[in-house]
Amino acid sequence: MTAATHSTLFPRVPDSADAVLEGLDPEQRAVATALHGPVCVLAGAGTGKTRAITHRIAYGVRAGILQPSSVLAVTFTNRAAGEMRGRLRQLGAVGVQARTFHSAALRQLQYFWPKAVGGPLPRLVDRKIQLVADAAAACRIRLDRGELRDVTAEIEWSKVTQTVPADYTAATAKAGRETPRDPAEIAQLYAAYEDLKRERSVIDFEDVLLLTVAVLQDRHDIAEQVRAQYQHFVVDEYQDVSPLQQRLLELWLGDRENLCVVGDASQTIYSFTGATPDHLLDFRVRHPGATVVKLVRDYRSTPQVVRLANGLLAQAKGRAADHRLELVSQRPAGPEPVFTEYTDEPAEAEGAARRIRELIGSGVPASEIAVLFRTNSQSETYEQALADAGVPYQLRGAERFFDRPEVRNAITALRAAARFGGNDALLDDAPDLPSQVRAVLSGKGWTPQPPAGSGAVRESWESLAALAHLAQDFAAANAGATLADLVVELDERAGAQHAPTVQGVTLASLHAAKGLEWDVVFLVGVAEGMMPITYAKTDEQIEEERRLLYVGVTRAREHLHLSWALARSPGGRANRRPSRFLTGLRPGSQAVAGRAGAAGAGAVERGSWTAAATAVPEQAPRRRQRTPARCRVCGRTLTDGGEMKLMRCEDCPSDMDEGLYERLREWRGEQARRSGQPAFCVFTDKTLIAIAEAVPDDEHELARIPGVGMRKLRRYGADVLALCAGRDPAEGQDQD
Repeated sequence: MTAATHSTLFPRVPDSADAVLEGLDPEQRAVATALHGPVCVLAGAGTGKTRAITHRIAYGVRAGILQPSSVLAVTFTNRAAGEMRGRLRQLGAVGVQARTFHSAALRQLQYFWPKAVGGPLPRLVDRKIQLVADAAAACRIRLDRGELRDVTAEIEWSKVTQTVPADYTAATAKAGRETPRDPAEIAQLYAAYEDLKRERSVIDFEDVLLLTVAVLQDRHDIAEQVRAQYQHFVVDEYQDVSPLQQRLLELWLGDRENLCVVGDASQTIYSFTGATPDHLLDFRVRHPGATVVKLVRDYRSTPQVVRLANGLLAQAKGRAADHRLELVSQRPAGPEPVFTEYTDEPAEAEGAARRIRELIGSGVPASEIAVLFRTNSQSETYEQALADAGVPYQLRGAERFFDRPEVRNAITALRAAARFGGNDALLDDAPDLPSQVRAVLSGKGWTPQPPAGSGAVRESWESLAALAHLAQDFAAANAGATLADLVVELDERAGAQHAPTVQGVTLASLHAAKGLEWDVVFLVGVAEGMMPITYAKTDEQIEEERRLLYVGVTRAREHLHLSWALARSPGGRANRRPSRFLTGLRPGSQAVAGRAGAAGAGAVERGSWTAAATAVPEQAPRRRQRTPARCRVCGRTLTDGGEMKLMRCEDCPSDMDEGLYERLREWRGEQARRSGQPAFCVFTDKTLIAIAEAVPDDEHELARIPGVGMRKLRRYGADVLALCAGRDPAEGQDQD
């Protein structure tokens, strides 16, 4: 790391209040110096809002205007709160509380519960879905897995909008909300769920806020004690607050106005959870004398990416659109966004994986590449394609970093080494903190060079490598830091689930990508029915889908790829068309607006934007047009990717050949060991189940099973058919 790079990533603690303001642009400086009264910061994507508000807090602290312990900064994710705390430390503002709404509320609730109610606080349940299932059983209502998720989401929406079971039916009608089941039935389930919680003396995530609000409303002495502690409030991502969170904020504030809110109505994408931009848009109505600052200088994305983002919002409608911010890129020109049309979804995934492999080969770090999709069900196709291409990846929303066994073991070893101090022989030849950490990690399997392949061994190495990189960065930012200091940092990060970067392409839904950014972003499945999603019916829902795509576009710093497929599966009916949101923004879209899209050979989109040739093979064989996939047991239309692979509902009975399934699993494990890949890279569990249920006789029948593409048919087909026929696979048959 060069001195210049070090000073950029880890600036020295400013030696004065004025030094805190150095390097801020005029608008950011206006935010940082607005320390009195209500302040509203309208901040577009990539405009440095976190920089502005952390410098505001630090400037106030360093100037003696704000007492660190009197400041409470709240945001919506542990990662964002962790980042805010880290930046404040670097700016010399130690002691400021930066937390999520729930974390701040839980801390207060735990402290005041014995005084307000008496006894210990009821146990907090991590997941409410089992309680919902038990409530359904008590009501004699049968819910499948999907319905359980839907009803759970309705209960969560009810609680954050402060709707009690008796009012649920009326509230959904007033909100124009489509419910997954009869509203009266959901109200019954909601009431039973609340009864069960009381019987079992447990509370859920939303109760933390509800109970804190109740305590502060009912006990004025406790409310005054909290207000005496916190004098100044900062709220990030204010467009995402729910009515319940807004009520809690008002109780924290009391009759004071020392509040700074930051948000962007064009990034409101969580209305289904009860979030609303109205609090942001009405801020100046509630606080007529508020200072308002707009941040529109985009330091993240190139002019080409920003132009597409602005174009998306230029077509928007509604109240949020009326307050949109026109971004102005501050970066040099970059490549134009690439638009690609594919014949089917597997071809789209393979095309993305192929391009990603080329980018990594050209020197782009895998951690700086992301594949973003509308729904989590789209993930499996891309996991498979990346695995086939030998590209490492991480699934955002999968197992949390600090929950991984190798990470837990490594932190335990680091803690033990810190306890021994200089008496640990392992550390004798390690002169500095990074060297000490590498020495400890080497005993847990870490090596300077990564292992070959992309299997479990490589995944474990990546986790340990992330800890080694974190130690190096921590030492650079904290001169003289010890191993014990690093362990404290790791414990804080684990508590906040603020994970270090793991090397690998990120796979994430658009909702999960909020607040993140990469050098290269692939936006996949940008087709009607997926973007906007089929169930988005009202104008408000359609506009939220547009904003979701806007969030996806603005995650890209330099390279942006947008793609869609004409059909779901190979040989399927090519009846899809690109998203309406791209009309007028992609090459040739004015001429083809409203059409399903050309499926002919060699169709290339032309125009002011760079476009890739459509991935339609010149002589693509056509199968008969397919009807929607239906369960072969009960006949229900299938939409879940995993169920479509099985060709039956998850809950419908299986006629699987158990013996064949076990033989396939054993064979798959051997293939994975030989190739150094995870087992699912050979075939996923659902594909194996589908094979064991269908027991194909020939390559034609095997190829019809979802998850068995031509590449895998060529590589593994003979082995699989041999197993299906009850024979041992021919030796060497699995080799390319």
